[in-house]
This record gives sequence, structure tokens and C-alpha cells, in this order.
Amino acid sequence: MTEIQQTTVPTVTRPKPINLTDTRIYVVNEQNIDEFLSEFEAVNGNKAFIALSIKDYENLSLNIAELRRYINQQGEIILYYEKAVKPKEEIANPSQN
Repeated sequence: MTEIQQTTVPTVTRPKPINLTDTRIYVVNEQNIDEFLSEFEAVNGNKAFIALSIKDYENLSLNIAELRRYINQQGEIILYYEKAVKPKEEIANPSQN
């Protein structure tokens, strides 16, 4: 019977965790636009607008959730392969790491 040899594949260090910056979203409508514009300009200076419809905002939210799912699944795949290439001794005695 032929013995299967385990291949040694070096693993690389993981990337540093992400550091997200706070982002504010303002809800502006016909009833509060004048007050919003004066307060916003007083606090932030110049105005710049990005407009999203309710449907586009929902799509943005769904896209972010989809990105999160994908990243989590990629992380699980990486963990699977890291465990698969560890020497058998490390898997048998994980407390020694």
C-alpha cells in the first residue's frame, strides 16, 4: 500500500483588521430641507449632495450584506486550508501553539 505524504505549504500572516471611518447619512425631505441646509452649512461649510432613492438605499444595504457574507465565507475557506496544511502534530496538540 502506498503511503500518502502531506505537502507542507507555508501560510502567510493574516491582514490587519479593517478600521472603518464613521459615515453619516442625513434624511432630507421637503419639510426639513431649509432647516437642514442652514444647519449643515453652519457645521460643515460647503454643501455636496449624493441622492439615493429609497429603492437604491435598500439595494446599497443588500449589497453591503452580500459583501459581508462573501468576506465571512472567504474567511472560513482560509481557516479550512490553514488547518488542512498544518502538520498533524499541531492539530493533535493545539494547546502548544
